[in-house]
Amino acid sequence: MTPLEHIRTFQKSVPGLNASIDMARRRAATIAGAVALGLVAIVFARMGDLAQKVFTEFQAQHRYAPLILTPLVFAGTVAATLRWAPAAKGSGIPQVMAAGHDIQLASSRLLALPTAIAKLLLTTLMLLAGGSVGREGPTVQVAAAIMVTCHRFLRVPISAGVLIAGGAAGVAAAFNTPLAGVVFAIEELAAAFEQKVAVLVMGAVVISGLVSLAVAGDYVYFGAMRQTLDVRSVLMVTPVAGIAGGILGGLFARMMLAFARSAHPAFLAVRARPVTLAFACGLVVAVVGIVTHGSTWGTGYETTRHMIEGQDDTSLWFGPAKFLATAATAVSGAPGGIFAPSLSVGAGFGQLLALCFPDDPMPAVILLGMVGYFVGVVRAPLTAVIILMETTASRGMIVPLFLTAIIADAASTLVCKEKLYHGLSRGFARAAAQPSPAQSTQEHT
Repeated sequence: MTPLEHIRTFQKSVPGLNASIDMARRRAATIAGAVALGLVAIVFARMGDLAQKVFTEFQAQHRYAPLILTPLVFAGTVAATLRWAPAAKGSGIPQVMAAGHDIQLASSRLLALPTAIAKLLLTTLMLLAGGSVGREGPTVQVAAAIMVTCHRFLRVPISAGVLIAGGAAGVAAAFNTPLAGVVFAIEELAAAFEQKVAVLVMGAVVISGLVSLAVAGDYVYFGAMRQTLDVRSVLMVTPVAGIAGGILGGLFARMMLAFARSAHPAFLAVRARPVTLAFACGLVVAVVGIVTHGSTWGTGYETTRHMIEGQDDTSLWFGPAKFLATAATAVSGAPGGIFAPSLSVGAGFGQLLALCFPDDPMPAVILLGMVGYFVGVVRAPLTAVIILMETTASRGMIVPLFLTAIIADAASTLVCKEKLYHGLSRGFARAAAQPSPAQSTQEHT
């Protein structure tokens, strides 16, 4: 009898040994994946920050260079994505959703490690050219791919819970918001949130959060916001912020779904020339960035942080301009997310809203504008409220945030009945079933 046969005989002779070994391997895969994705999220964040800094310094010295550079990088990025990594386009969240609905897609290119690497590099390249993209959506796809790779390496069966845990840990690591990661998993990624999945998600989130805390330290993403609103102000501001933000966000979502799936001849013609479209979108982003003196470049993180911290030197055109830059970047089909840019658009919208309520603290009104617009886009009210509460340390605003989110969700439904990420995920499921880079369409968030 060979040594391997001896081992198998011994395993069969000990009741429950195989189950214990399988459980140990699952835990090892989850721990390894959570540690790895936490480190990758930190590296990705620093790459993105460096890319934005380099572009800002370059644009300051060569003001009109983006008119040439940005469109060329947009076109080149989309061409490279379609040719070598079509599953890396867009946000990344729809890809994880598609794999969660059909677990066989977890073994496809949607969550392959080469796709994840391409996602990181191409999103960073977009930031290096001033694209209005976020890194949170890409982090979700990369995190899920890392979890899948670790489980496959340790020969652990891949389930929807693995993808949910990876995506949740990705959100937590990207924003330094553990609670938001768990809520995002419940609200967006998981159709049925069972107890086993809950334990897996919380374990992955805790581990990735500890890695982020150890390496990057404890920080509040958008800075602390201590102002609050009284009852009278809450009853006056929240309906306006919720209705207006929900409608604007819903229009953005409807536009994205139209560019992705509409059978109208105009949209079909646009999708037939993706590189040309990307070039045109890049030109729009460049013009908007130059006109606004660079405030719309990149994620919009710095401008949003300044507004939340009470600095009122931001132009009133920031919100509309950031909306246009984000829409153009998203429509281009290049890799990159919309989480952070949408929050920035919402901050600009909140700044305009604050003009209607001059007696109330501007940062508090801006926060309501952020949650209203963000919920209008992604239709995830719980996730939006928890993210903003954790990224601004504004626990005193939780009731107004919830009221605004509920109203915005209802208003957005009137404009766009289908949720954005869920609608886009169906396109990735079809593309994975019948892969054809030449026929790839705009499934971007």
